[in-house]
Amino acid sequence: MKKRKFSGAVINKMQIKLPAISVNEGMARAAVAAFCASLDPAAIEIADIKCAVSEAVTNCIVHAYKNTSGLIYITVSLMEGRAVKIEIRDRGCGIENIKQARMPLFTTDREDERSGMGFTVMESFCDKVGVRSKVGVGTTVILYKQFVDRDT
Repeated sequence: MKKRKFSGAVINKMQIKLPAISVNEGMARAAVAAFCASLDPAAIEIADIKCAVSEAVTNCIVHAYKNTSGLIYITVSLMEGRAVKIEIRDRGCGIENIKQARMPLFTTDREDERSGMGFTVMESFCDKVGVRSKVGVGTTVILYKQFVDRDT
């Protein structure tokens, strides 16, 4: 089982727009997993995708739109070479210090007893995680997962 590098053209793409409310976290993870299923990943690879998407969407719900409502935009691109790119974007408050936010146990929401492990979880289940953010404009989290080539 050999992994390939992220490369290749987009072979299929899906976009979802959801209200940033907690009941939509499960729908987001199920929809992304179902869409990725056409690449025939192993069950553990689908579980990894579901966990990472769950964390990213939960971060939007909990942190991006504190005391307000908003939308979550999800774009999933299936790539040649059995890779997937998942972009989860909000138009919320943004992240002031991305480096600090990615540190294990860092949280801005201590009163709700958040663990501060969201980015750490995403990084453990994906091959690469990117973050772009601007305060007052929003945040985009990009998750990359390369499915194992089981033919070699």
